[in-house]
Amino acid sequence: MNPLYSVAEIRSIEQAAAAALPAGVLMQRAGQAAAKKALDLLPATARGTHVLALAGPGNNGGDALEAAAHLAQAGAHVSIVHFPPAGASSAERQTALQRASASAAQLLPYSEELVNSQSWALVIDGLFGIGLQRPLDGGVRQLVAQINTLSCPILALDVPSGLDADTGQIIGPIKDDAGDPTEIALRASHTLTFIADKPGLHTAEGPDFAGLVQVARLEIDGALLPAANLHLNDASYFSRQLSSRRHNSHKGSYGNVAVLGGASGMQGAPILAARMALHAGAGRVYALFAGLPLPYDAGQPELMCRSAEDYDFSSASVVAGPGLGASAQASALLARAIVADTPLLLDADALNLLASDSALQQALGARRQPAILTPHPLEAARLAASSVSEIQADRVRSARQLAESYQAIVVLKGSGSIIAAPNGDAVINPTGNAALATAGTGDVLAGLCGSLLAQGWPAWQAALAAVWLHGMAADVLVAESGNAIGLTASELIPAIRTELNRLVARKSA
Repeated sequence: MNPLYSVAEIRSIEQAAAAALPAGVLMQRAGQAAAKKALDLLPATARGTHVLALAGPGNNGGDALEAAAHLAQAGAHVSIVHFPPAGASSAERQTALQRASASAAQLLPYSEELVNSQSWALVIDGLFGIGLQRPLDGGVRQLVAQINTLSCPILALDVPSGLDADTGQIIGPIKDDAGDPTEIALRASHTLTFIADKPGLHTAEGPDFAGLVQVARLEIDGALLPAANLHLNDASYFSRQLSSRRHNSHKGSYGNVAVLGGASGMQGAPILAARMALHAGAGRVYALFAGLPLPYDAGQPELMCRSAEDYDFSSASVVAGPGLGASAQASALLARAIVADTPLLLDADALNLLASDSALQQALGARRQPAILTPHPLEAARLAASSVSEIQADRVRSARQLAESYQAIVVLKGSGSIIAAPNGDAVINPTGNAALATAGTGDVLAGLCGSLLAQGWPAWQAALAAVWLHGMAADVLVAESGNAIGLTASELIPAIRTELNRLVARKSA
């Protein structure tokens, strides 16, 4: 299981754990865990290496002070940029400061010259943790901007300073000297987060600023962690649906997919979705065109290209929207697909039509089984009668609200895609990368999910699996090519098929 907890939940867990332990034990454990992680990131021996520790005025700074003392004891040359609290310090932070002061580490005020004075082997960020509620400013802001230019590993403790642990947004904005809004957070290569994982490390700006995330549970009794309704996606959540195919089967055993789209000038979108549906294992796939249908797909002649006007939508799982357009004809076709009450996924133009038509919304609400909606942030804003900035401000909350409003499973696409159910359960997907930021990848995702629906997967597991596989295929392709530039949507299709079959083979082994 990969539960994610909000800041409020973490605070409650921390208070309960601290009440059962001697004072300062949790901070000592955090410092020890941070030092151990730091040693993993340093060369074979820490002796003689130069480490810069940033200790802020709160308890996150105390964690950094504890870690600095341990690293100094291990032989590293540790310099601590220390920002003392404006008021009284907590007792445990004061103890950590005394321990660091008694070590070989040097406590120094921040200066630009200090940061430039060494070739640092590692920087430890203990400026601010999950309690930060204001933008970074003043000397801390200048320090973070300078640290972000360094090429060495940077280890953030609990959360990169300046990043909201709940939403993954940079805390801000503030205005620069020119009066323009600007935001800043420390960009870490690694984050060691304490007690439990946090959603903000995995969505919105989180993946870019948190780097590789590891959890240090600090030996807290698992009984203190409440049941979570937010998790990090993992193949174990849908593995029960994976199975090898029986020899005694036929194309009818694996369902029909109908991809509804393809208005004039947009025939490529449904072809991408249909090709993916076929390669993900559907028995028969129909590409249905709102405009003039293609006679056939030369690159995938197994697809059946038809006019959407003549198709019986009750005979297949339907993927509606890729290249569908915004015409009255498109709206009428979508209405037919919705009332067919077969497994249904709405993407792209289908979402825009839904957002602007109360009759379509009522028809969707009358369905016996939930549809899957796969909006990107702009489409989500239209569905919510909101703005992109409001959707992105708290992606988990936005996805949950849409799922409840439309009584559908919602996949809010983007950095750390959110999959949310009407009952409030939500999952953040950790796979995928910037290579997916190109035209057609959403069509591929829609076709993949529709194919799983046609093969009898429950909608929730189909959504989880499709998003995870889609991202994993992109991760594999980027690892093979060395960069995320120039991937095309069609390249994902065989890569996803390979990943799906690998999962099945692994389960069957």
